[in-house]
Amino acid sequence: MANMKPNKTAMPEQDPLVRNQNFEEVTLGYTDEMALEEAQRCLQCKHKPCVNGCPVNIRIPEFIRCITEGDIEEAYHVITSTSSLPAVCGRVCPQESQCEAKCVRGIKNEPVGIGRLERYVADWYMNNRERKPVETNRNGHKVAVIGAGPAGLTCAGDLNALGYSVTIFEALHTAGGVLMYGIPQFRLPKEIVQKEIDLLKTNGVTIQTDMVIGKVLSVDELFEMGFEAVFIGSGAGLPSFMKIPGEGLVGVYSANEFLTRINLMKAYKEGYDTPIIRPKNVAVCGGGNVAMDAARSAKRLGAENVYIIYRRAEEQMPARVEEIHHAKEEEIDFRLLTNPVAIHGDENGRVTEIECIKMELGEPDASGRRKPVEVEDSNFRIPVDCVIMAIGNSPNPLLRQTTEGLEANRHGCLVVNEETLQTTREGVFAGGDAVTGAATVIMAMGEGKHAAKSIDEYIQSKNK
Repeated sequence: MANMKPNKTAMPEQDPLVRNQNFEEVTLGYTDEMALEEAQRCLQCKHKPCVNGCPVNIRIPEFIRCITEGDIEEAYHVITSTSSLPAVCGRVCPQESQCEAKCVRGIKNEPVGIGRLERYVADWYMNNRERKPVETNRNGHKVAVIGAGPAGLTCAGDLNALGYSVTIFEALHTAGGVLMYGIPQFRLPKEIVQKEIDLLKTNGVTIQTDMVIGKVLSVDELFEMGFEAVFIGSGAGLPSFMKIPGEGLVGVYSANEFLTRINLMKAYKEGYDTPIIRPKNVAVCGGGNVAMDAARSAKRLGAENVYIIYRRAEEQMPARVEEIHHAKEEEIDFRLLTNPVAIHGDENGRVTEIECIKMELGEPDASGRRKPVEVEDSNFRIPVDCVIMAIGNSPNPLLRQTTEGLEANRHGCLVVNEETLQTTREGVFAGGDAVTGAATVIMAMGEGKHAAKSIDEYIQSKNK
C-alpha cells in the first residue's frame, strides 16, 4: 500500500545559524526509516513519466521499489546502470525541474523526493559496500577526452565500459571540473567526488592533469598520438562581467575565481594559506545557483553582511528554490529589483561601495520574463569591501582558436550536430557546457553519455 502523505519526508539539516559558520554539509541525508517512508510514496506508475524527465534516464520506479523491498544494493545497481555519479546527482541535480517535475504525486501534492532517495542509496552503498573495479576487454581503440568535469567523466566512463582505452586531459591540477572548483563543500563534499574519480581510474581510465589542450598539446597532436576520436567537455569557465565602472578595483571577483579559491584551493580549510579577501560586507550580483553558492560561501568566510543583488523579482530567479530558501535561512540579504551601475573605491583602489538603481518590471522580453526597467533618479549606494560577479560564464575560446575547422556560435559555444554531437571537425565531438553554455551537472552527464554512444558508432563504422 502506497504512503499517501501529501508532503515529502523532511530532510534533516544543520541549524541555519550554525551551518552559516562552517563548511560542513547542510543536508544530513535520510535515515533508513526516512528513506523507506519516502520510497513508499511512489505510486509505481506504469508509464513512468519521471524517467522521461531524467537526462540520463535512471529507472526511477525500479530503484525506489528496491528500497521498499529492503534491497538497497540492487537499488544502487539499477541507478548506476545509467548514471555514473549518483552521490553527486542526488545532491546537486535540479530534480524539481526534471524527474520530480514529472512525478504524478506532484499534481496535487509534493512529488516523491527522488533526489533524496538517490542520495540515500548512493551514500548507503559507499558506506556499506566495497566498490570493486570492473574488468573490461579492450577493443584496441583509443579516445581522448578534454576536460574532467561531469560531461568528460561520464563520456570516459561509458567508453571505458565499451572497451576503449580512454585518456582524460584536464587543465587544472585536480580532476572533477565544476564539481571540485565550483560547487561548495557544504553542498557537495569533495571526498564524495574524489571517490567517484578514483573508481573511474581503478576501472582503467587514465587522467592527466595540468594539461591545457590548445597550449601543451593541440587537438591535431592528439590525433597524431593515435587517438581515433576526441571529446571536448571543457565546460564554460570564462566569466562574464557587467562592464560597469569600477570592475577593476581590488575586491572585485568573478564568482568562478572566488569559488575556485575557496573550493579547489581550499581556502575553506584551516591551515591553507590561500590568497583570498575575507570580506566583511559583500555584494553578489546575480540570481542563479552560482550566486547563491558565492553568497553562502562569503558568509562562511566570516562576512557580516552579504547582499544578493538581482535586477528581477524572486520568482524570476534562476536559482533552485531550495538554494534560495537555504540562503535566506542563513541570513543572506536579498536586494531584488535592484541593478548595479558602478563600483566605487578608495584612494588605494579598493572597493568601498556599490552603486545601484531600483528597477520595476515592465513588459515580457524575448525570454518570456517581464523586463526590468530602471526607476528614474532611484540611485543608492551600499557600503561593501567585496563585489562578486555571478552573471554567467561562457566557454574558454582557447580550443576553437587553436583547432582548425572547429566552429562556434556567437556565444562562443561549439557548434555540434544535435543527433551525434560531432562538431564541425570530423572525429571531434563535444558536449556539456562547452556546447550549451553554463547548465546543470546532469545535463552535462546526459550529453557525455550521448557523445560516448556516437563516438562508439563513429569508430566502429570506420573500422568495418
